[in-house]
Parts: sequence; C-alpha cells; structure tokens
Amino acid sequence: MRIQIKIICTASLILMGLSAFSQEGESLDELFKVDYETPLTLDLAAEEGEEAGIEPVKQKKKKKKRNVFFGIKTRKSFARTIRGNDVIYEIFNVLKEYEGPPEYASDFYWYDYKKKKVMNSLRIDKRNAGVLHGPYKKMLGEQVIEEGWYYKGLKHRRWVRFNRHDILQDKSYWWKGWPQESKLAYYDFKKTRLKEVIPVHYGERDGEYWAFHPDGSVAVRGNYKFGHKVSLWREYYDGGRVKREVVYPEDPFDFKFNPYIAKEWDSKGTLIYDRSKFLKGRN
Repeated sequence: MRIQIKIICTASLILMGLSAFSQEGESLDELFKVDYETPLTLDLAAEEGEEAGIEPVKQKKKKKKRNVFFGIKTRKSFARTIRGNDVIYEIFNVLKEYEGPPEYASDFYWYDYKKKKVMNSLRIDKRNAGVLHGPYKKMLGEQVIEEGWYYKGLKHRRWVRFNRHDILQDKSYWWKGWPQESKLAYYDFKKTRLKEVIPVHYGERDGEYWAFHPDGSVAVRGNYKFGHKVSLWREYYDGGRVKREVVYPEDPFDFKFNPYIAKEWDSKGTLIYDRSKFLKGRN
C-alpha cells in the first residue's frame, strides 16, 4: 500500500512539474513536440565505426571484415577505359545479389558486365548489372581524380573530384542518394518510414521534392528552383494513382504566373477535371 501511495505521489509531482513548465509559456503539446524536418547531417566518425567496420579509437580495434560495407557483403571489381593516351581505372565493389533502385532515385550507379563500364541509368540490364556499393575510386594512372562511396547504387558520404594536377575541383556530401543539406521528415521516431524530402542546395530549396504516404507510396512529387516551385507537380492517392497535376512557372522568378490545376482524377482513376477542355468549353 505504501509503495502504491509513493508511486502515485511521484507521478503527481511529475505532472505538477510539467504543468508549471507549461504555464511559463509552453503547453504540454509544445513540450513534447518533435520537429522531424531537420537538416540531414553526417556523423562520419560514427559511420566509419558502426557501418564501415572501423571501431572508435577509445575501444579495442577489431579486424575489419574484407569487402563488407555497411554490414553488406560485396565483390570487388574494376573497369578500364582508354581515352587517347590516357588510361582510366575505376575501382569499386558491387553487391553480390541485385537490388533495384528505390522509387525516388533519379541516379542509380551499376556496373554493366556486358559493356564493361560503370553506368548511371535507371534503364537497367538486370542480368548483367552489378550494383555499386562501398568505396569508389577513379584513377588516371596513379593519380586519383574522383573518390567517394556508394550505398546500394546511390551516392553516399563524401565525394571529391581532382584534376590531373591533384587540385581539388569539387567536394559534396550525400546520404543514400540525397544531398547532405536535404531536409528529411519521418512518420516514426526510429526514422524507418520516410514522410518528406526537401531538396536543399547552398541553403535554398533546389531540386526534386518528394512526399510519401504512410504506406510508403508516393504522395507528391515536384521540383524546386532557387527556393520556388517550378514546372509540373503531381499529387498521388495512396497506392499510386495520380490525383492532381498542378502547373507552376518554368522560370522561378516569373511572379506574374499564377499556378493552376491542369488535371484532376478521382480515387478510381476517372478524370474529373481537365483545364484545357474547361477553357475550350468556355470559348
């Protein structure tokens, strides 16, 4: 009985503390509110330890598993290209079993065993495709001209490019196909069900935008340019049917252009509105 009274009193004190906190300007809802839309950041030290197989400095070092990256076994391979007097080598690893690109992928890197070259294409010859996964290095003779990582065919972690004089030309960070600055929102705390991806480059919304239904199907797809919506945006019902097409200006700074709904369908796929026919009927 004493234990029950103690538990009840403790719970009451906690609730009183939260109520007092809320009275200072924040409600309980605001107190427990989670801001999912946060910039995607890379903890390279954690990656190198947890995913790449290298233990943190403070812990006892363990032997790194050969050709295992992000917990997945791979097969080492290479490609050679001759351009005039130059011989370019690409050294990489591929998945032992084929895995196709996710629905949102705009780039997908794989090795074509038949053509003997690295491809970036969504038109995949599955019978002859080795999906790139793990470290990648492109070399001109003994000079590294490009270096980075792949995760199941998608650019991942840090990527750098050099010229033949070893001068840095470009550096970028990626996370499983998304630019590092992108903002990701999730439906769950464990971050397993993706809700929204806002593309960000140099602090502005720029690139392809995606939103997803709770079941993982696409909800919205469109493009940003210099912080503004441009071109055609599509909304979808859960399951894949197109719901609505909205047209935005091609020029992000064309502020005289009024966005409009071009077409709309019901959940069964029946067209219920077509702007071109509507305008034609009015004339």
